[in-house]
Parts: sequence; structure tokens; C-alpha cells
Amino acid sequence: MPSPGSTSVTRSTLRQQIADALRDEVLAGRLLPGQEFTVKQIAEQYGVSATPVREALVDLSAQGLLDSDQHRGFRVHQFTVADYRNMVDARALVMEGVIRHAERNGRTRVRPKSVLPVRRRAEEAARAARCGDLDIHIGYDLRFWSELGSITANCYISGFLHQLRVHGWVFAVPHLRQDSGRREWLWSGHEDLIDAVTLGDMTAARATISGYNEQALTWADRLER
Repeated sequence: MPSPGSTSVTRSTLRQQIADALRDEVLAGRLLPGQEFTVKQIAEQYGVSATPVREALVDLSAQGLLDSDQHRGFRVHQFTVADYRNMVDARALVMEGVIRHAERNGRTRVRPKSVLPVRRRAEEAARAARCGDLDIHIGYDLRFWSELGSITANCYISGFLHQLRVHGWVFAVPHLRQDSGRREWLWSGHEDLIDAVTLGDMTAARATISGYNEQALTWADRLER
């Protein structure tokens, strides 16, 4: 179950708020892979009726974050190292497609003003990575990629990539929390990427993204060893 100190949920947009709160619990590692819970437990935790809780859990199941069992309730999905590798491969292929599309259409530069908020996310994500602050890094990392995607790709592509990254973090968090040397594995190239995108330098952007993916796959190799 979520920790007693979980964020309280108000009555408006309960379904989405509960889904967001539970996703945050998973990303924070307070709900661990394989952990089981019921609609009743979550409803009691947040002091709400069962209906919006059930709807939220069904939504998270559809997103691949939870598994449902007719008799046992719900449990956090357990991703494997092989799953993680496939996530990295998928995002690499999609991001290369985004870059090629921009090159074909002559839209490799963006207005510096439009990336100012993204640059702030980049700075905070990179700073947290260098400090090894996992919670802060995850939040800013997801916001960085989501906001960058809204500028450089259509909403369907950016939504798909966001889901891949959430899944990747769900897999990674339990491992990284136990790793005292996690700073080595938290990617901090956000500022380099936003610089390349601002300048329209797709060679530099490709190199930065390649480094991002290679670091993730090297970390996966380490886990397997």
C-alpha cells in the first residue's frame, strides 16, 4: 500500500488525481514491483469511494504500470532487464525518426525563446543527476523530455516517448535506490541537448542522444552481471 504520508486527494477530478498520486508512489519506489493492493485499500488510504479508485487503477493498468487480477486485485508491473533494453531501443528509433523528419522538412532550429522553460528543466535535471538526488532528477527529467517533445514532435510521438520513459524509471528506481554510486548512472546531458536543439545542430543532438542511450544500456549490462 502507499505510505501513510501520501499526498491527500481532493474531490475534483478524483480519477486523474488518484492515478497521478499512485504513479508518483511507484516512481518514488514506495510501491515496489510486484507489490499487491486492492481497490478497497487505496480507497481507504485516500478517503474516497471505490469508483474513482477502480477507474484510476484501470487507467494505470492500460498504461502498463499495473497488472490486474480478478481475485487478488492489482499489483505493480515487474519490468525485466530485457524489457528495459527494448524501451531504450524503441526510444532511440523513435527519436532518430523525429530528427530525420525535422531535417527533411527544414525545421532543425527552434526559437530560443520557446526553449527557455525547457532549459530551466535541463539545468535542474542535470544538477540533480550530478548530486545523485534521484527524486528531484526523475521529476525534472520527465518534465524536460515532455516539454522538449512538445516543441520538436507531435503529441502522439511525445506521448509515446513519455510513456516509455515512465516505464524505464519504474524499472530503474528500485535498483538505483540501492546503489550508492548511482550518480554515475544518472544521465546529465540535458543542457548539451537543449544547446544542440537551439542551434539546430543535429549532429550534436544525435551524439548527445546516442550517449544517453549508450549509458542506459551499459547500466543494463551492469545489472545483468
